[in-house]
Parts: sequence; structure tokens; C-alpha cells
Amino acid sequence: MAKRDFYEVLGVPKGSDEAALKSAYRKLAMQFHPDRNPGNVEAEHKFKEISEAYETLKDAQKRAAYDRFGHAAFQNGGGRGPAGFGPEFSSSMSDIFEDIFGDFMGGRADGRGGGGGQSRLRGSDLRYNLEISLEEAFSGRTVEIDVPTLVTCNTCEGSGAKPGTGMSTCRHCNGHGKVRAAQGFFTIERTCPVCQGRGQMMDQPCTDCGGQGRRQENRTLSVDVPKGIEDGTRIRLAEEGEAGLRGGPPGDLYIFVSVRPHDLFHRDGADLYARVPIAMATAALGGEFEVPTLDSARARVKVAPGTQPGQRVRLKGKGMPILRTKDFGDLYVQLDVETPQNLTKRQRELLEEFEQASTRENSPTSDGFFAKLKSLFDS
Repeated sequence: MAKRDFYEVLGVPKGSDEAALKSAYRKLAMQFHPDRNPGNVEAEHKFKEISEAYETLKDAQKRAAYDRFGHAAFQNGGGRGPAGFGPEFSSSMSDIFEDIFGDFMGGRADGRGGGGGQSRLRGSDLRYNLEISLEEAFSGRTVEIDVPTLVTCNTCEGSGAKPGTGMSTCRHCNGHGKVRAAQGFFTIERTCPVCQGRGQMMDQPCTDCGGQGRRQENRTLSVDVPKGIEDGTRIRLAEEGEAGLRGGPPGDLYIFVSVRPHDLFHRDGADLYARVPIAMATAALGGEFEVPTLDSARARVKVAPGTQPGQRVRLKGKGMPILRTKDFGDLYVQLDVETPQNLTKRQRELLEEFEQASTRENSPTSDGFFAKLKSLFDS
């Protein structure tokens, strides 16, 4: 079976640069990798095909020969691609493994994965739990917090070395920052445990930080809590976490906000809910009352005559601010009608007179229900 054109295999035009080739190869290799397609013979064939294409085109000399002679340039001993998983396969696969698994194989120079003899370890991220009131979530505020953390040592400026002393090459890794160990068919490369990937060792450690390049300290930070923030929101303060080891980049600080329950209001998104008990006479005759709002004002609630238990009155725009907008949610007041208790003799007489004078129009719901109930019993 004739081989497909390598550019067609990778899905790139003939004049593509190295970055485009690598991007196309990485995408296809992840899609057809045998580990992601166990037992799929077709996927295995495509994986070998794209690996062979990338191995050829990423090399300038091989690519020039392929562009001129095509597949004939590698026939009769002219070269062996990775379709047979030969030595070249490991070099092409190192690109995709570095991209996909770099974060798990030691630190990059920026401390976030990859390789390099001068890699620095990034500081740990920190978590801070901040509890605020519903009023504070409504109005927003600036909060000062004390965070125990590791900060850069001022004496050695984060290097970990005693001022005035130098650095020498790590003898364990010979300055590479990584060491290799053979495990069966594979060769595992990991960060040097002695120099932590720096490739160098300090002649004398800093006396103030013990060679760590950082020390324990309580920091006071100001946190802006925005209006309308919700319970469980996470605020990220970049590079406010622990300082990195021996000059490594700092981690981040994550502030998890929790809003305390309120005595009157229950929150659901931007809306507020409140339950207010009203007298039976007020529900029957109508009336009004005031409720406090979170902006330190008052809102008037009108009770319509004949209000039923559980009915809600909507106060538009009296809810919580909607984050990053100028809009507000609504306040819903649920009216719980309270049945009179501890009646006097006269009150009981009045209610009995009212019941005798009542008609179906006074209690249409209950009269209708019991009428249906009676018809069921009769049938």
C-alpha cells in the first residue's frame, strides 16, 4: 500500500513552520495514542503514520530530502522512520511527552514544569477562609487579613547562599539539574534531589534562612470584597502565596469567601426572601407594614385584602447587587397568616357570628374542596 503524503498525514500545508508541525502532531498524537485507544488497530496504524511524518518533517535535512524526492529519499537504507518504533521514535515522542506530561516530570525554569538545569521550585499556593456578613456582601468592603506564609529572605535575597559566598556545580547531577535512572525498557529522568534542579550548590548556606532562601512571616494583605459576592466565591491573589525555594517564583493566595446566615433574609442568587407573620384580620381586611433592607433603609409592604397564607409580595430591586453590574435582584416577602390563639369569650362569640354569616364567596377554596370531598363520599 502506497504511503500517504506526510503533509497530508499531519493536515498541514507544505510551507508550514516548525510550530505548526508540532501543534498538528501533538493534537493528532493525543487523539490516536495507543493508550487512549486500547485494542484499536486502526488508531495504532495512524499513530505510527503521524509519528513517522513528524519525525521526518521536523528535521530540516530530512524535510529537504523529502520535499525533493518524496518517500524515495528514505528507501533502500535511506532512513528508518518511527513507524517501526526505532531510535528516532523516542526523539519525536519527547516533544509530545514534554508538552503533555511536563508538569509531572520536574520543574521548568519558571517553576511550573518541564526541564532545564536551572529550574526553580515554585512556592506553594495558600488558602484563606474569609467569613463575612450578608450586609458586607451587599455593600462590599476592603478587608485586611493576616496570612502566615513563607517570604523571600532579605539577607540572601532569596538565593539561599550566605552573602559574599559563591556557588559550585552540583556533583550529583554534574550541573544538569536532573538525573536519569534505567527501569527496564524505560529511562526515567527526574529532578536532582540534591540541588533541587538548580544544577548548582551553595558553598555556605544563609544563616538566617538555613539555605532555603525564604523564612516564615505573617503578612497583612488588603482584600477587596466586591458588591454582590456570593457564598463560596474564590478570590485569587496572584503571587501572594509562599515564596519559591531559593528564588523560585511565589505561589498564589486563594481566598474562599463564606457568607454568614442572616436572621431575616435568605439568599438565592441575587434575590432575597423573607417570611413575615401577619394577623388574620390584616390578611382579611388588608393593610401594610415596613421591613428593613440591606441598604439600611426600609421598604413598605402592602397586604391586599383576602391575602392567603404563603402569598409573596415582590419588592423589585430590593435584593442583592448583581456582581460586576449595576443591577439588583428582588426581595420577596412571604406572608404567613397567623391564626388567633387564646381567644376571649367575646372574641369567640364574634368569630362564631362571623362563621354563621359567612357564604361560599368568603371561603371559595375550602368550600369547593369540601364539596368535591362530599361528592366522592356520596359516590
